[in-house]
Amino acid sequence: MGFEYPHTIDNGRGERLTFVARKRDEKGEYLEVTNEVSPGSGPPMHVHYRQREGLTVVSGRMGYQILGQEPVFCEVGESAEFESGVPHRFWAEGDETLTCKGFIRPPDSIEYFLGSIYRLVRESKDGRPDSFGSAYLLHRYRNEFGVNDIPQFVQRLIFPVIRRIGVLRGKDRQFADAPPPVA
Repeated sequence: MGFEYPHTIDNGRGERLTFVARKRDEKGEYLEVTNEVSPGSGPPMHVHYRQREGLTVVSGRMGYQILGQEPVFCEVGESAEFESGVPHRFWAEGDETLTCKGFIRPPDSIEYFLGSIYRLVRESKDGRPDSFGSAYLLHRYRNEFGVNDIPQFVQRLIFPVIRRIGVLRGKDRQFADAPPPVA
């Protein structure tokens, strides 16, 4: 799936993410990004199974947390890096919008996955992606991404039922342009 750069996604709930460019260096391909996060907003506890993510604060103050650890805060010019396989979350701490620049290495399916999740959040009434969309995307890209805030029993027992019913009803057509997952 080809994207033109830069392109921005907005979840309508205080998060804007711009995919600036896909680049390559001696370590391989990566995606250069910038983001804007409104005060108190930020993604839930999540994990990138194959990717490293790095963020440097340009303005505002960032709070972040590694699963099981105490929150840490970064000021302008400071950075946080999240290794692949490490559940984490971040947010705009305080009353100012957080702006960061960063990278995701390797990009894999992140643009499609997050673009779809942001669209589902934007279309929802409660700020959460619909159950089918979550179940479908988290299953399809299960080797790349996970959301730790969704209980495991829901992901293992309820999501498969929601997925099957949704596919029977044709709800998966909204993801017809989905790139293949990374093995």
